[in-house]
Amino acid sequence: MRKIDLSNFQIATSGTAREVNRRIVLNLIRAHNAISRADLARKTGLQRSTVSLIIEQLMTEDWVVEGMVGYSARGRKPTYLRLNTERLGVIGVNLRPYSTTIALADLNANFRAQESLPTPPTPELFLREVTRRINNLRQSHSGLTCEGIGVCLPGRVDLGTQKLVFAPNLGWEDVDLKTPLEAATGLPVALENAANACALAEIWFGRSEGVRDLAIVTVSEGIGTGFVLNGQLVTGPTGRAGEFGHVTIDPEGPPCKCGNRGCWEVFASNTATTAYYRQIMPTHRRGHRSNAAIPEPTFEDVLRLAELGDPCASEALERMAGYLGVGVAMVATALEPSLIVLVGEVTRAWSRIGPIIKKTMAERCPLKGATRVSAADDALQPRLRGTVALIIQKHFGAPAVA
Repeated sequence: MRKIDLSNFQIATSGTAREVNRRIVLNLIRAHNAISRADLARKTGLQRSTVSLIIEQLMTEDWVVEGMVGYSARGRKPTYLRLNTERLGVIGVNLRPYSTTIALADLNANFRAQESLPTPPTPELFLREVTRRINNLRQSHSGLTCEGIGVCLPGRVDLGTQKLVFAPNLGWEDVDLKTPLEAATGLPVALENAANACALAEIWFGRSEGVRDLAIVTVSEGIGTGFVLNGQLVTGPTGRAGEFGHVTIDPEGPPCKCGNRGCWEVFASNTATTAYYRQIMPTHRRGHRSNAAIPEPTFEDVLRLAELGDPCASEALERMAGYLGVGVAMVATALEPSLIVLVGEVTRAWSRIGPIIKKTMAERCPLKGATRVSAADDALQPRLRGTVALIIQKHFGAPAVA
């Protein structure tokens, strides 16, 4: 039960009721792909005239179009309605410390186009380059109207200022990306931590329909966590809730970029695993590193070498899996979500790391069997899908009431 905040509430006016009904109808159309006005009236309990008025408004705004005509043994044949995915779209920006991906997607998170670039070293250069590429992308797909730009970040965004305020792996602090990006593109911009964005993607586009309590663990240069509890994204009063990646699991451990020591991410991230692989790789191979023609191994290299049977790469991945299990157990014990989903390149090796994570979790978590652990499909690009979810939730999510 959610208690009404008497210091900050909004009366449920007739306009609020209309907006709720509109969003219910819009969601039913999205969920069924094709549905008639009569079926919408039956499923909602609304009068057919009310449904027709809502549909007329949605069609005027280009959200909905009429599709095929159905069969009817008698009477008027039904005309089916569907989302106007050919007309409306979303720009997504996935910002990571070393690379940034920009994509154009329809309302169902099907990507029409995307491109990647090395992440510029400063916010000013980032904004200049990303704005240029977004405008070029829109010009080359001028038939699609963009509803907004979703940006997922390797850090936390302050709810009040909408500034990026905590991004130790990126090295930017107290940065306003929203205002200049909106001014340069003329589109609304939604910023969110990558793990939170992935949590929204799992709710809107994933396999977790009906799950009201889930956690996302993003594994990349660092480790992020996002939570949906009782059907609500957990942000905390300032937007910085859920930083389990920077919880200390070993006070004597290596220093972390956040200023702490022994954080979960300094043991279980891609960066930590690549560093460990370099540490244990055979001496003769390390000696070759002085040759400028041979680059330092990346996490992608570690994944590939482990698949080929390299014992050092396999050891590095198994160590990573063990530490991921330690942190996952911590999350499960603290919050008891029904489901924990891991996101990141490491999920490509799920058959190798999944059993280790689950075994470690079972050994360390006192709440036996309460939480399932699974992996997101990396090929579906969960972070980019999260950027789409940031925009569509503003149109499909329940409107704020008291």
